[in-house]
Amino acid sequence: MKKKFAIPMAGDVLSAHFGHCQAFAFVDVENNNITNVTVLDPPEHQPGTYPKWVAENGATDVIAGGMGAQAINLFNGCGINVFVGAPIKSVTELVNDFMADKLSLNANYCDHGPDHSTDHSHGHCH
Repeated sequence: MKKKFAIPMAGDVLSAHFGHCQAFAFVDVENNNITNVTVLDPPEHQPGTYPKWVAENGATDVIAGGMGAQAINLFNGCGINVFVGAPIKSVTELVNDFMADKLSLNANYCDHGPDHSTDHSHGHCH
């Protein structure tokens, strides 16, 4: 299994506020092992820019602290899974916890049900 996680960062840990992050870590995972970590500066933050940019960088999943429902829908429209409510930890700790099914998510970002997110296709990533 291959995945590429995008994680918004503040310093060397998860940024609690997605839209105010300093950088994004892109973490490549193959067969449950981290194979590469790349840190990139994001484009200027405007509504809709991060989901498209993250998709262009090949991410399959996003692990975040807080994020609004509109941003989640934009990521889902780009075919990217979003996991919000993650604790403030290092990038490798977050990904290793996720792969071990130990990542605790305190998601209270949106009032929609769990099946709300996967079939949005708004054309923002094409």
